[in-house]
Amino acid sequence: MEGSQHIATNSSPAVFQLSLANSLAQLLDTARHELERNREVAKASLATALNILRAEIERCSRTNGSMMEGLAPWQILRVRTYIDSNLHRTIHVRNLSAVARRSPAHFSRKFKQAIGEPPHAYVVRRRLERACHLMVTSSASLSEIALMVGFSDQAHLCRLFRQAFGQSPASWRRQREILGEVATQGDVDVSMS
Repeated sequence: MEGSQHIATNSSPAVFQLSLANSLAQLLDTARHELERNREVAKASLATALNILRAEIERCSRTNGSMMEGLAPWQILRVRTYIDSNLHRTIHVRNLSAVARRSPAHFSRKFKQAIGEPPHAYVVRRRLERACHLMVTSSASLSEIALMVGFSDQAHLCRLFRQAFGQSPASWRRQREILGEVATQGDVDVSMS
């Protein structure tokens, strides 16, 4: 994938966009085919497609001048990939700055400029998003989910979840389970967000 992106960026913008669109189409097609057979392959394909789209959106934003002097798209992509791969661990700014090859102070300033929030807030948000995903797709307990996404315990997850969503994770999960049951009965088409 990296090689094809490198080749495409050395070509005309139209060739790059076609190559990017083709790569995304292939990843999404793989995810669609694997959704029922192998959810892990589907999730990996969707995550890769999402990272490619984010990098392209940021590249376009940077080209249009909306991210003056922020991190380069490759830095953002590497940092986001590192965060998503290590949510279950403690993530320090020094680790993220090393991934982006910047000093911690410079990295933190540029990350906030590029993403719109400090690194710690971004990591917490990604942990909460992953927790939501796990609450909908697994039967793991909230304490297990809290540890899987890098929170110190269930109370830590519950406190931050309530701040972000205005309700407890258990209540949020029950609502999604009820909506899921209604959807599987064919009464309502419900999309999980």
